[in-house]
Amino acid sequence: MAAQTARAPVPDEAAHILVIDDDRRLRDLLARFLGENGYRVTTAASAAEADARLAQLVFDAIVLDIMMPGENGFDFARRFRAGSAIPILMLTARTQGPDRINGLELGVDDYLGKPFEPRELLLRLGNILRRTAAAEAAPTPHRPDFVRFGPFIYGLMRGELRHGEETIRLTEREREILTALAERAGEHVPREELASQGSAANDRTIDVQINRLRRKIERDPADPLYLQTVRGVGYRLVTDRA
Repeated sequence: MAAQTARAPVPDEAAHILVIDDDRRLRDLLARFLGENGYRVTTAASAAEADARLAQLVFDAIVLDIMMPGENGFDFARRFRAGSAIPILMLTARTQGPDRINGLELGVDDYLGKPFEPRELLLRLGNILRRTAAAEAAPTPHRPDFVRFGPFIYGLMRGELRHGEETIRLTEREREILTALAERAGEHVPREELASQGSAANDRTIDVQINRLRRKIERDPADPLYLQTVRGVGYRLVTDRA
């Protein structure tokens, strides 16, 4: 009987992935597959279990299902994203446009439907981790405390948009986009930089978010004064200082 070749242990410095899914079979498959491809993996069957793991361990990315007992994936992502920038890849059977847009609005970094190709999961997860590492390694430019455009003031530290004494409600995704544009006020910001990842689907999602922002800040969203389209590039925020 031929001896089996033992798989080399995953090094301690390998990226650590938290897989959150109530399907035990899929959790086990993902843990084995990701482990065979060089990742450290911890699993959780629910949002509550995930909270316990997150309180004990440090993770580099999260693979998250939507349909779970108790708190669903959307609600978990909303709550989690309010206090953490750890990248999230949603892996779910709910692949309709509204579900994808909802997830991206909440700040998830990518979205992959079930059933899926394992190789595609590896590629998407690798892309997320590389973008995160590049962002952490990049020098941080000076960021203004706030910017003014017309009657609006946007505070970058708190992500708060005000019109006089009124606070304008923003979704998490709108806040991220407005912050990115405000940090480079007056500059042309490419659409792919504003997208959570570079696929065409997410580029279109950015356009949806921009249109929603315009309805909140522009007198005439069809003829914007502040949140302008730069054809063939992306968008720019025209501020009083730009």
